[in-house]
Amino acid sequence: MEKLSNPQKTIETIKKYQFNFQKKFGQNFLIDEHVIQKIINGAQVTKDDFVLEIGPGIGTMTQYLAEAAREVAAVEIDKKLIPILGETLSEYDNVTIINEDILKVDIGALALERNAGKPIKVVANLPYYITTPIIMGLFESHVPIDNITVMVQKEVADRMKVGPGSKDYGALSLAVQYYAKPYLVANVPANCFIPRPNVDSAVIRLTRHESPAVEVEDETLMFNMIRASFNQRRKTLQNGLKNSGLFPVSKEEIIEVIKEAGLPETVRGEALTLEQFARLSNLMNKKINNNKKK
Repeated sequence: MEKLSNPQKTIETIKKYQFNFQKKFGQNFLIDEHVIQKIINGAQVTKDDFVLEIGPGIGTMTQYLAEAAREVAAVEIDKKLIPILGETLSEYDNVTIINEDILKVDIGALALERNAGKPIKVVANLPYYITTPIIMGLFESHVPIDNITVMVQKEVADRMKVGPGSKDYGALSLAVQYYAKPYLVANVPANCFIPRPNVDSAVIRLTRHESPAVEVEDETLMFNMIRASFNQRRKTLQNGLKNSGLFPVSKEEIIEVIKEAGLPETVRGEALTLEQFARLSNLMNKKINNNKKK
């Protein structure tokens, strides 16, 4: 069968099934074989791997994944694509198509059943509006994952990999880097897709840390502090934390914690590293617990 990475074959398939692109699913189909190979090489897929593909579309990348991996589970939310996938993947006996919302799939059970609970590799061409919930959902659920290699909007990839001092640095940078090591695989221009999106894209690999990058006593507390400090980016850290209303401490106590962490009281959240947020969070946790005892 001729591969779908040939644009003519993609157009032919779309016409045959009279498929209409759904804006709500953010559908843009990849039509560049070189980019597909970069994604598969970037994800370090081997014949030993069980791969979870999110958003296979008409199966363009799935065809290549099926040839590179031991087994592929492709999760597609759009039921109109299921008969198309049935045809385009008919030659591959190592692919399972799951018509479901990825946020509702029990990936832990899937990994246990198909991969003996060993870490799986995740590959995805994600709708941009749902990139962050999916990636963070995968990390926060603590399912066994080796790496997540995703096609995202270029500016989102930039946000994931930068450190303090950059305008792109924010809560997403810190959340991703807490769980994984980001590596930019490739930049992908808009003309590699049908229909052509309005933005350029990038492929980023997030290799999961064996244990989180920093030690924190309360993950939720740390991420609340991170979000509070970036929600009011131009304000000082102390004002961001106080204005959030998330922490049962006085402004004076917030200043004490900031000073105890070895930071100036005028510091802004955007200047802090992940390590500094972890230290700050552990000190805040101690302060809150001490207050409870009083």
